[in-house]
Order: sequence, then C-alpha cells, then structure tokens
Amino acid sequence: MHMNRRTFALLASSAIAVPPVFAAVVSVAADTIYVGGDIVTINDAQPAAEALAVKDGRILGIGNRPDIEDLHRGPDTKIVDLGGKTLLPSFIDAHSHYINSLLVANQAKVYAPPSGPGKDVDAIIATIKSFAAQHSIPKGEMIMAYGYDDTVMPGGRLLNRDDLDAAFPDNPVRVDHVSMHGAVMNSLALKKYGYSADTVTPPGGVIVRKDGTNEPYGLIMESAFLQAVEQSEPMTPEQEIEATKAGQMLYAEAGITTAHEGATHLANFQTIKRATDAGVNIIDVIAYPFITDVDKVLAEFPVDQWGTYNNRFKVGGVKITIDGSPQGRTAFFTTPYLTGGPAGEKDWKGELTFPQDTVNQMVKKVYDLGVPLNLHANGDAAIDTFINAHELAAAGDLTRDRKVTMIHAQFTRKDQIPKYVEYKIRPSFYTLHTYYFAEAHIANRGLEQAMYISPIRDSIDAGLHPTNHTDFVVAPLDQMFMLWSAVNRISRGGAEIGLDQRVSPLEGLKAMTIWPAEQYGEQETKGSLEVGKLADLVILDKNPLTVDPMTIKDIKVVETIKEGTTIYRAS
Repeated sequence: MHMNRRTFALLASSAIAVPPVFAAVVSVAADTIYVGGDIVTINDAQPAAEALAVKDGRILGIGNRPDIEDLHRGPDTKIVDLGGKTLLPSFIDAHSHYINSLLVANQAKVYAPPSGPGKDVDAIIATIKSFAAQHSIPKGEMIMAYGYDDTVMPGGRLLNRDDLDAAFPDNPVRVDHVSMHGAVMNSLALKKYGYSADTVTPPGGVIVRKDGTNEPYGLIMESAFLQAVEQSEPMTPEQEIEATKAGQMLYAEAGITTAHEGATHLANFQTIKRATDAGVNIIDVIAYPFITDVDKVLAEFPVDQWGTYNNRFKVGGVKITIDGSPQGRTAFFTTPYLTGGPAGEKDWKGELTFPQDTVNQMVKKVYDLGVPLNLHANGDAAIDTFINAHELAAAGDLTRDRKVTMIHAQFTRKDQIPKYVEYKIRPSFYTLHTYYFAEAHIANRGLEQAMYISPIRDSIDAGLHPTNHTDFVVAPLDQMFMLWSAVNRISRGGAEIGLDQRVSPLEGLKAMTIWPAEQYGEQETKGSLEVGKLADLVILDKNPLTVDPMTIKDIKVVETIKEGTTIYRAS
C-alpha cells in the first residue's frame, strides 16, 4: 500500500482506527535512507522492504520506497543507493573468544588450508619463521602462533617440542592448538611457563610426554594448559588501545557488531574494561567471566552492574567449561574414542574438566547469582553432566528460563533435545565442524555419531531457537562460510555430513542475528530490521537467500554499520 502524508493524516484523523502497522508512522527527516537493493529484515511479519530510514542510530522507518521517502526524506537526508547489494541486520557473535582478537594481530596464523598455510609440520615451521623475520622478533622474545590443527597432519606426523627447538633455539615458541584448549611449546616456552618432567598432569589435563621419558614433548591441553593461560603477558595501556582497535576491526570486517568474549579471566576483564573506559569500542562486547575468576571479577565489578552496557561493554553472565574438544580427543563421551586418547590412552572416553560434584556447585553458584550461564559441553557425557547439575541446582523449579546457553553442544544425542526444550537450554551450535573436522570426528567417533554433529535441524523442529558460532580463533571470523556450513554440511574432503540436519538460508541467518539477540536478551534492540531497533546493519554483495546455496561462502561483506555509523567499508 502506498501511503503519502495526506493519506496518513486522513487515516489518523478519521473515525476509523489506524491499523497497528501504521500507528508509529511519523513524518520525521531521516539521517540516511537505504534504497536500491534487497533488504532482508529477519522479521517474519515484514520479511522484505524497498527502503530503510535511519535517524540518531536507530531505525526510523522501513517499507515501500515511496512511503519511506515521502515521510522521511528531508533536505539533509543522505540517500544511499545499494546498487543491487543486500542490506541485513548485522551479525551477532553467539560465541567466540574476543580477547584473542587483541592478540592474534601479533601472532603467526597457521590454520590448515583453506583457512591458512599449516598443511604439515614443515609448512607450520616455515610460516612461523617468516612471521618472526617480518616482525624482526629479537632473540629471547616469545614467538606466538595460532590455529595448529593436528587432525589434518599428513600421516599423523605431529608438531612437537624437538621441531620447535631445532627451528627456534633462541626464542620461546608457543603454537596454540586450533581448539584453543592447548598449545605445542618448545623447551624455552615450557620452561617459561613452568612445565617440566616433575609437573604432575592435573585432573582433566593432558601433558604429552616424550617416549621413554617424563619430559613434556610440547603438547599441553585442557586443565594442564591453564598454567600457561594464567601467565598472559600484560600489555601497556597504549598497546591495549591499539590491540582493541585492531581486534574489533576483525569483527567489523566480518559484519559483526556484537562480539562475545567466551571465558574471561580477571586480567582479560581488566584489559577490556580499561579500553572501554578509554572510549575506543566501535562494537558491543559481551564478556562471560570464567567460573574460577567470578569472585575476583565481582570484587571489581558488582553483579548489579552486570547485564547493562557501559560504553559498549557489558558482563553477560558466567562461563563454565565442562569438557574439552572432540578433535583434540578431550571431549567427554559415554563411549570410548575409536582412536584412543591424545597421549595414547586405551578405552579413552575423555574427561570432565571438573568433577561432577564441582560442576554441581558451580552451576548452583551461578543460578544463585541470578545471571545467565554459558557452559561449554561437546561430548554427550558432558551434556549429561550439565543436565544432572541443572536438575540438582534448579530442583523444584526446573523449567524456569535461566538464560542458559550450551556452547557447542556438538555431540548432542536425540534424547537430549527434549531436555533442552523442557529446561529452556539454548544450544549454540558449531556447524563449521561439518567442514573443518568432520573427517577427524568420523575417525574418532564413527560415522553415525559424526553425521549428527550440531543437530540444528532437529533443534529448530523441536521449537528451539539455536544459535551458530565460529568459536574464533578456533575457526576464522567468516560469517558467510559459517552460514554455508549450516546450509550445506559439506566436509573438507567433500563428504556430505548429516544432510538431514541442514537448514534453510533464512534459518541459518536467524541463528546469527535474531536468535543470538535473544540469547543475550537484546531482541528488543537487535537482530532484525524493525522500527525502533538499533541501526546495526551489514551490506553484502549478494543476497544469501537467492544465490545458489553452494556459493554462499563466496559472498563478501561490503560495509558494516554500527548505530547508523559506518565502521568498516571494503576497499
């Protein structure tokens, strides 16, 4: 329906009630009006539009172009012609490790192809050497790399301490595992972080030893890795600001305007807070203090200040990690791995990060705080562990919505989905594993279980609103590739991985826009293009809803807009 000012005035002044869709229409000049391309709203009540008007960082109007221009075009309004491109709500990061984005600009990237050059040990060493030379890293200074994927190393030839010692005899070197749950280190790095033959492997941890000795051979995983994580090098205030700008731009380049910090230790929290107080945030950042650091964070940032943005930063809740990663063979299952444990263990099912009794106490603590809970659980036994903890901590009121998000939930069993529905647990899936790690999962867990990883289709059909995430830096920040993986479920080797769990492109977009907005309790201001919501927008060069689904991964982010202001524009 075309409606000019006179039509609206007649409707408003007549005895006939104005339909609700017109009730908020007011003739106000916009700062910007977007026209000339597809506008995908992610709003089922109004799936598409011809024009969108923005004023003071919020959406002023959306609808037919003549109506929007008639009502909202003023003498100073900027008309943006999309030129056939597609406008959507910007992407909301359902789970990543934002703090790592501040670090990786100064690290060598050794992802396996196609995400990076790390196809084998020699390529990884060569990449790190090139990085060290380009950055003129002096002797004695730590060299860092990220993205090491041992599941694709040819012939099972893995990176070890001796490889790094031979290549870097004068520098401590740490190559973080792609799971972010561990790292391979050379002798100088092992010494720096305090690992030796006398180091006892803690419960839930892995320290790979050199054959015939008790000497660490480089790979440190899970709870054993916390010893290194807690010794993060502090940055100067100037470095924090520059790193924050660089890290947030990685998200902006991917079309993301709300980032997730998925396991925040106190030092990380303080870094984010200082950068926030300095006013440098260009995107929203939501942090989830790790359960072991909650009391320390509460001492500096009382719980009554959580859940509200201050200079684009808020504390969203608490993170609990229950198990490890399936590709690292540290996720906790009810049945053994077909390939044994990461250090050659037999009949290996993985382990809990914390014993069941401790998980019970942790969950109860978060519920008593009354804040949202994010919990990491990959294996089906780890999921059972949380369900048991919930039934104890929430006894007498099991079905109240406590804003619980199960991060990864990859090896969810069919019988666990009804529990998600009943207990209001939102799974945040990780469909990129259908590409990056499917072959490893088939080898480790068998074909049937691997085909059911990230059962997003069954979850939606059960009435859930699951989200999808990259787990950056485990996988790159590439939202279109993430969408492609959910829609197609094709592995690195070209195999079809559980085609019955594919979703439509629109459902896939909802899992990265409106449903993560719900996950954060921000659906009234984010996640779809509706009047009154923030003008958090992304422009893509093609429409994910209309292209061949196999080409979704090739779609590029053209521009990212936060509250009406462009924060990234492709060159």
